[in-house]
Amino acid sequence: SAPNVCTIHTPVTVVGDIHGQFYDLLEMFKISGTCPDTNYLFLGDYVDRGYYSVQTMSLLICLKLRWPDRITLLRGNHESRQTTQVYGFYSECMHKYGTPTVWQAFVDLFDFLSIAAVIDNSILCIHGGLSPSIQSINQIKVLNRFKDVPINGPLADLMWSDPDPDHDGFQDSKRGAGYTFGGDVVQQFLKTNNVTHIARAHQLCTDGYQIVFNDALSTIWSAPNYCYRCGNVAAVMEVAEDVKRRYNTFTAAPDTDREKPEFASNKDAPDYFL
Repeated sequence: SAPNVCTIHTPVTVVGDIHGQFYDLLEMFKISGTCPDTNYLFLGDYVDRGYYSVQTMSLLICLKLRWPDRITLLRGNHESRQTTQVYGFYSECMHKYGTPTVWQAFVDLFDFLSIAAVIDNSILCIHGGLSPSIQSINQIKVLNRFKDVPINGPLADLMWSDPDPDHDGFQDSKRGAGYTFGGDVVQQFLKTNNVTHIARAHQLCTDGYQIVFNDALSTIWSAPNYCYRCGNVAAVMEVAEDVKRRYNTFTAAPDTDREKPEFASNKDAPDYFL
């Protein structure tokens, strides 16, 4: 019953990629507060890469079921059948359950996740970025999201595209899906849709977040020490009732607070750190 574009009210904490780093998710809750005391908007990429995608997704689904008005889960490019078979989630499910049934249940659920949110009619939140096929938020509202993430088209662009501070317009992406887009595209989209800012995830940020295009767009990354070796800090974006943004950074959970994995589902996954 959730719409393509969710309406979110402040105050709210916006969370970027988690990527199966379950104990770092718990660390984030320690820093930013637990449900239902804190309202959360997650921007997707809950699974793959990390060791604990099953636990991560299971916890977030339970929180959504328990407090549906306090937590919103958007879809990322990794919430798809093809991507999870390459980057670890499928392998993790097979190791833990010995059957693809649990993985199939999860990826079927992914088809129902919303794809965007707007905070107080001011901040558009998506996983990846903008699309040359979409000029208005109303166009996002009428997309058919009840399917796997395609390899091209507007739904794929929302999941895969990235900002490019060095080039205007839309350019082909080195990721092989989506586009890169410049500051001119962002400013026109903000003006057309009467919003002030775009918040997205999808890209590793050494400092946990990055702000570009004269404060028009934020990237939020919430997986500290990504893949247990990148050494980055993580961040969440806290939006107050006056819609002012604050970026709260945190580091990985200490070793004493995490269990060693029985199975490294990401050991054979190819690298991409774009």
